[in-house]
Amino acid sequence: MHSILSLLSTHNIRTNRKSPGLIRKDGSMFVNEKEKTELYNLLESWTNDPQNNKSAFFKLRDNLMEKEDAILTFKSRPGVSYSFRASLDKHGENKLFVMVDIIDDDPEDRWLSVCFYGDMITDPDEAGNLIPQGLLGEDGYCFDIYEYDESGVSYVEQRIDEAYAKTLDY
Repeated sequence: MHSILSLLSTHNIRTNRKSPGLIRKDGSMFVNEKEKTELYNLLESWTNDPQNNKSAFFKLRDNLMEKEDAILTFKSRPGVSYSFRASLDKHGENKLFVMVDIIDDDPEDRWLSVCFYGDMITDPDEAGNLIPQGLLGEDGYCFDIYEYDESGVSYVEQRIDEAYAKTLDY
């Protein structure tokens, strides 16, 4: 089990050489202190996890933290979702490559929705849901995780790796 402090640690964070202002000098992954506090508060309050989705979140988070030059942000919308996002600075623009949303419609039974732009991934197992114009106004694919399943989480991690590689080539 990951501790809250390990989530907020900097062990795998690399400085973004293209946009050094987005990564704080102390190496933290958050653009501002508010995001860091919001994530900390969420994880502290997420004590009921019957489907073990918090562990799935940590596994996906670890995958994203290993991505060189990834810019990680956190958007909090209590009662709706908590969105952990990864992007790359491409040609002076933050190019989002994945959103890992913790769906908060029932805080006693949270689940994950991991979304990508439709042209950034393949889905050979047809496990994702096509979301027309549903990802910031563009077509996307979302993979919903209602309970921790190692093979399902691994499949989503492969999609993260694919989207990251395509974004690097953007």
